[in-house]
Amino acid sequence: MVSSLRKFAPRREHKERGQISSRKSLGFLEKHKDYVLRARDYSQKQAQLKRLRERARERNPDEFYFNMEKAQMKDGVHIEERNEVLSPEMLKLMETQDIKYVAAQRDVNRRKIDKLKNSMLVLGQTEEETPRHTVFVDSEEQVKAFDAAEHFNTVPELVGRAYNRPTRDALETKTVVMPMKRDLKKAAKLKEKQLIELRDRLKREEQLRVAETEMNIRRALKEKGQKRKVGRDRNGLAVYKWRAERKK
Repeated sequence: MVSSLRKFAPRREHKERGQISSRKSLGFLEKHKDYVLRARDYSQKQAQLKRLRERARERNPDEFYFNMEKAQMKDGVHIEERNEVLSPEMLKLMETQDIKYVAAQRDVNRRKIDKLKNSMLVLGQTEEETPRHTVFVDSEEQVKAFDAAEHFNTVPELVGRAYNRPTRDALETKTVVMPMKRDLKKAAKLKEKQLIELRDRLKREEQLRVAETEMNIRRALKEKGQKRKVGRDRNGLAVYKWRAERKK
């Protein structure tokens, strides 16, 4: 029983020596495993050549297909156009699937952009990025006498916070924990990372929008109807105008 299981036990790998320094000019010293790979590849190629010779020897010289009338040959290689193989209906279906894929990618990208914007609102934004809070009053005197801290029922130091603005009652009854310098630095680093990702997402959204527009134009150009090119848009895409046709 033990002798039969002995061959399944892991064995030490026998290493082969490399090329000695005095023979380095001769190149890499081939090992047995390298020879096995080279011999196996050579045998496969020889077998393939043998099958091709048999097919050429047994080929009927009078063999004919109607596809031979349109077939072309360049440098001994048959060339067949893809558009001639696929029908117009199949090409239109493939383009429709491509447009749906691009539209789905745009939808995923837009959701990620919205998620990034919402998370950045939680982290806080600068005064230019934050939307203004409009307060309506009845007269000019009220505008001059308006006190933001009194209106929001908070202290003047926290008026500028558009998020998580505690009231005076909350400050008196609860203990407010001020963020540490380490936490502020970590939040600033996270915000910078999100800004970079948001910029890349917005750039990708513009690229996907241009690609979807171009694909829709190409699909529309294959439809029936007279059209002419009238110019280009800001992205450099051609703008076409179709002749109005009366529908029956």
